[in-house]
Amino acid sequence: MDEIVLMSDPEIAAIPVADCGEPLVDVRLDGSLVVDARQEDGPGAFAHLREGVLARLVKAQAQLPDGLRLLFVEGYRPPSLQRRYFEEYAAELRAAHPGWPPDRVRRAASRYVSPPEIAPHSAGAAVDLTLVDASGRELDLGTAMNANPEESDGACYTHHPHISPEARANRRVLTDALTSAGLVNYPTEWWHWSYGDRYWALTTGERTARYAPTELRP
Repeated sequence: MDEIVLMSDPEIAAIPVADCGEPLVDVRLDGSLVVDARQEDGPGAFAHLREGVLARLVKAQAQLPDGLRLLFVEGYRPPSLQRRYFEEYAAELRAAHPGWPPDRVRRAASRYVSPPEIAPHSAGAAVDLTLVDASGRELDLGTAMNANPEESDGACYTHHPHISPEARANRRVLTDALTSAGLVNYPTEWWHWSYGDRYWALTTGERTARYAPTELRP
């Protein structure tokens, strides 16, 4: 696999953000996507995205083979929740590797949870999703969604060589549709795609990101 630039890389944090002011919208109101309830929260924050990201997901879905649909699992994540996720996973890594210095813990944690200050989910720019067939059955993409690198033995990495041919083919279908709509993948998580954030800017060569971390207003 090619060398992966992780979210903790200073190159990501150095990218400036010029927020375009696009609102967060509730994808459930649009009705174009199948929305899974596994990450549901009281205010429904999980089901929000910037409107430009949602438009690109709808476009991506139209590129899928007949009978397949995107299954939306999580979009916006409040900054406080993002920080909690990052700190909890970092604590797990410190406990498992007590000799690791803080910078190594931070880097390793960013394979799976973005540092809160640059997190695409907290900008409404990222979505976690998978594929379902016409009956709503999730396709085999090699691991459970949100399987971390330890429990999946690295198979959560998008281009991991040791997954089944079926899972590899399904990942290619997902990748082709989302890439054609302008989204980019975080290569350590096959399910994580984004548009308009710093990682997107780095991947596409844009000078600035379009979306900054934000709070969901009632």
